[in-house]
Amino acid sequence: MSKEITSRAQDYSQWYNDLVLKGGLADYSAVRGCMVIKPYGYALWENMRDQLDRMFKETGHQNAYFPLFVPKSFLEKEEGHAEGFAKECAVVTHYRLKADPSAKGKLIVDPEAKLEEELIIRPTSEAIIWNTYKDWIQSYRDLPILVNQWANVVRWEMRTRLFLRTAEFLWQEGHTAHATKEEAVEETKKMLNVYATFAEEYMAMPVIRGLKTESEKFAGAEDTYCIEALMQDGKALQSGTSHFLGQNFAKAFDVKFLNKDNQLEYVWATSWGASTRLVGALVMAHSDDDGLILPPKIAPLQVVIIPISSKDVAAQKKIDEKAQQLIAELKTANISVKFDDNDNNRPGWKFAEYELKGVPVRIALGARDLENNVAEIVRRDTKEKRSVSLDGLANYIITLLDDIQKAMFNKAKAYRDDHITKANTWEEFEKILDEKTGFVSAHWDGTAETEEAIKEKTKATIRCIPLNAEQENGKCILSGKPSKQRVLFARAY
Repeated sequence: MSKEITSRAQDYSQWYNDLVLKGGLADYSAVRGCMVIKPYGYALWENMRDQLDRMFKETGHQNAYFPLFVPKSFLEKEEGHAEGFAKECAVVTHYRLKADPSAKGKLIVDPEAKLEEELIIRPTSEAIIWNTYKDWIQSYRDLPILVNQWANVVRWEMRTRLFLRTAEFLWQEGHTAHATKEEAVEETKKMLNVYATFAEEYMAMPVIRGLKTESEKFAGAEDTYCIEALMQDGKALQSGTSHFLGQNFAKAFDVKFLNKDNQLEYVWATSWGASTRLVGALVMAHSDDDGLILPPKIAPLQVVIIPISSKDVAAQKKIDEKAQQLIAELKTANISVKFDDNDNNRPGWKFAEYELKGVPVRIALGARDLENNVAEIVRRDTKEKRSVSLDGLANYIITLLDDIQKAMFNKAKAYRDDHITKANTWEEFEKILDEKTGFVSAHWDGTAETEEAIKEKTKATIRCIPLNAEQENGKCILSGKPSKQRVLFARAY
């Protein structure tokens, strides 16, 4: 496969696909709308998953697993939930195949193996989980339940893009049950902050915390909180959501508990999730025309050492020994490092390959370098190259990785902040969307009709109502009706 990458300026969409495919993150599948996550891409997802999992457990959550199949009647019980997911469901109607009597070697669905009730391949798990919670909860002493599930889900998408939107994807979904509304709301906000902290501190991706509008919230939720990130093409990407479900699912599945006053009441609920879409966000937030740029904290490989081979056996031995010493020192500091001494490829090819894969730090080590007691260090984010003394090199690398992590966040934040623009008129609004792109901070009259009209005219949606936004009287950019605060619009993935 050619390693040539389409530039962002030429075709941003193709640039993204090139990086995902040629960077070894994923591949297309024989199943329409589904993808194969390759080992390098899966290692990246594992690092993200492991960090999130640690953060969930630090906030008191435990992992569990629930069935892949959801009886159709369960999905129907919460009306808003059913309506919201109906068009995306993959449905199992039969449980057996049999040989086709009219075509040797072919299989047909056995018409006599029809299920009494259709099973939905989970698009999300609220229904199956709340049916289970009914058996788990009798008293306030059984609460709270703080459960998370790592799983795959299926949402039948017509237009798909690797990582960003696929028919099947990997994710986590938290499902918690509480005795009071206050506890549930607190949990919803807590998990939103967990996502935001992860995005900013590990993905080096600045996000805006906010509330979704009524028409954009999760089907079956009272309130949906979200984190929104900005990609390099000026489009927004929803990167995590946390839902306050109120008592909707408890009422749908009749989940009640005896409170401290010995009275029966319905349980309060939350759910929250983040998916492999975060891998796509990572690619689009940081990478350049030469390949991926991965934050050190979650890069599958943080450092690669490339020897500049010598025909002098003694000199080559010294290179190998120095490399192994450095590897041992870096591994002691929990730095993932690889010594690529594969003779099948020249150093120049290796330099380009690890640049494409976004490895944060590259070290070149040759006989002449050893003579001068230095190594050539290249950081992937800025491509800055410098000779660094071999004395204390491991400590230098550890500090450099931290510097790269911070620099990547600061660069992304500067871009994001420069692309939050206020608009006070419809003309300004359209001009910013078309020319500058990014988030547009503008007044909205609060009606679904205006929200939909703006979407139809510009393809821009309300990404969120920012939390703790200043109250400010103004006029809606489209209708001219009164408004008390600005919301953030953007075109989005």
